[in-house]
Formats: sequence, structure tokens, C-alpha cells
Amino acid sequence: MMDSYTNTHRETYSPSAELLKNRVILVTGASRGIGHAVAKTFAAHGATVILLARTVKKLEALYDEIVAAGHPTPAIYPFNLANAAPKDYQDLHHSIEHHFGRLDGLLHNAAELGSLTPLEHYPIEQWYQVLQLNLNSAFLLTQATLPLLKRSLDASIVFTTANEGTIGKAYWGAYGVSKFAVNGLMQTLASELETNTSIRVNSVNPGRVRTLLRASAYPAENTKDLALPETILPLYLYLMGSDSREIRGRTFDREHH
Repeated sequence: MMDSYTNTHRETYSPSAELLKNRVILVTGASRGIGHAVAKTFAAHGATVILLARTVKKLEALYDEIVAAGHPTPAIYPFNLANAAPKDYQDLHHSIEHHFGRLDGLLHNAAELGSLTPLEHYPIEQWYQVLQLNLNSAFLLTQATLPLLKRSLDASIVFTTANEGTIGKAYWGAYGVSKFAVNGLMQTLASELETNTSIRVNSVNPGRVRTLLRASAYPAENTKDLALPETILPLYLYLMGSDSREIRGRTFDREHH
């Protein structure tokens, strides 16, 4: 089900300063773009954020920003989703269990564009790589952390999807296909977890946002026409906090009216 990004979630939604207090939330792709902005705002609203990405220096810089702002001390977990083995995910599970005992939220945000190439000529190795990062890693990470999420009284899983995952577009290749699949993964999870768990699962289509991935796809685009990552944060807060407790299996499209 597609929900338009109504005023409830845009102009008028005003989360409390302690919306995410005492929550432990894992954010993938936290080193830049939307993941970076969302991780900071989760921390600003009281969460202890586990920052997951490949680049240690960028994670350390974000860590310093959060600490300097006086927010709960985050955790850094360098992790390469593109080539991690199943054991690596189990190690991550054990690390979170050891340090925190549970998980209250999981934001799947990491993604790779790949090539804008006709399927007939799409590089096979790149096809595998994009699907591994954008889709398979989301499945593996969710499976590994579900036991920790089930220990929470009010857990939320949020996927970041894209316009290219709603209508098939020529030349979007593995990226477009992976985003279709992410929506299917979200809906399947939501249906399975709807009964007998407190875990809700939804996704966000942030639309046209000023990120490096967007710039790679549209190098000639005027970035002044794009939303800054900071402007889309209320929807992520809404879906991660208790105000969305009854919302399950939905894709929220910021630009759909």
C-alpha cells in the first residue's frame, strides 16, 4: 500500500524531544546522505544509534558530531554489506546482544546505484554486487537481528526505497529491480510479523533528495531543485517512534499526492 506523504508527516508532525529515548537503533549507510542525517536526528531525539557503514573515518566524524551535541553516545560498527558473509552478520548480532541486549529499531538505508545500462549489456558482476548490497544484505541483516528486535516492546524496521522501485524504468538495471524487491521484502516481513510480535515494518520513498547517489544518476540535474536530506527527517522519526505503532506494511512516498 502506498501512502502519500501528507501534512501529518510533513509540516504538522512535531515529534517530542524524547521520542526515541532509551531506544537502540541500527542505521545502515550512516556515513553520508540520508543515513547520516537520519542517524543524527535519531540521536537528537534520544536514541542510542549504532552507526553502520564501510568508511571508518566518516563514521568517526559522525560519532564526534553526535557526542559534541550532547546526545547519547553512539556505537560504530564498520561493515561492508557488499561482501559480508553470513558469519559476519552473526558476529554483528552477538556484538549488539553483548553491548545492548536488544534492538528497538533497524533502518535499511545503504544502497548502490550500479550502471544505468540496458539489461542486454548489464555487467554481470555488477548485477550481483548491486543486488547483494541493496537486497540480499537487507534480508541477511534483518534475519540476524530479528531475535534482538523481538526483545523490544515496540520495535520498528524501516526500509528506504525509491521512485524506481514503483514503476519499471528503462536502463535502471539492478538498482531498479532491487528496489522493487525491497518493497516485496518489506511487505512479506510486515505480514509475517503482524501477529505475535511487536515489530512493525514499513518503507520510505524519499523522492528526489540531494545525495551523492542521486548526483551519480542525474549529473546534469540542478541540485537546487532537490530536497536536502534534513527536510525528510520527520517521516523517518514518525515511523521509528511509537506514534506509528499501528502502521504496518506501508510505503510512504514523500512526493506522492
